[in-house]
Amino acid sequence: MSKILVVTGDGGESYEALYAVHRFQEEGWTPVVAAPSRRRLHLVIHDFEPGWDTYIERHGYGLEADLAFEQVRVDDYAALLLLGGRAPEYLRNNATVIEIVKEFDRQEKWVFAICHGVQILAAAGLTHGKRVTCYEHVRVDAEQAGGTYVCDQAVRDGRIVTAQTWQSHPHFYREIFALLLGNTSAARS
Repeated sequence: MSKILVVTGDGGESYEALYAVHRFQEEGWTPVVAAPSRRRLHLVIHDFEPGWDTYIERHGYGLEADLAFEQVRVDDYAALLLLGGRAPEYLRNNATVIEIVKEFDRQEKWVFAICHGVQILAAAGLTHGKRVTCYEHVRVDAEQAGGTYVCDQAVRDGRIVTAQTWQSHPHFYREIFALLLGNTSAARS
């Protein structure tokens, strides 16, 4: 089984999405993008601008969703990746998404989340009792759902790996590929 389910939607972080798809393909894995519907998604770029208290948002590259959430069969995938951006803000309210995440956990598969993706983990109850990291402005979401925030670029706790932002990609994907290749001791950061 060499497929990875990548969950995002409109407002998902463009760089996180494209980097993930290309990085998995580069390593011989098949990324499958799932969204509310099967169509071209409108992704965004979050960046920092001097003088702003928070990030700014610009239009990013688009990305085709391979399937709708209702079409997902968890048995078909080795792992789940929850992307950041603004998409998790509304996807965490989607009962199908939450059930997908919980089923990955029940089947003891890898679950990866970056940036705002932790909001979906929290909504699914998977941050409870776990050490996690995320974008600093959603730290409260993780903590209120019982998680312990760690200020590292990437954090692994059991079968869950989280990362802060797209700036964490080198740390995050080093961890992900060590785990997917079965080298769990080398993956510890």
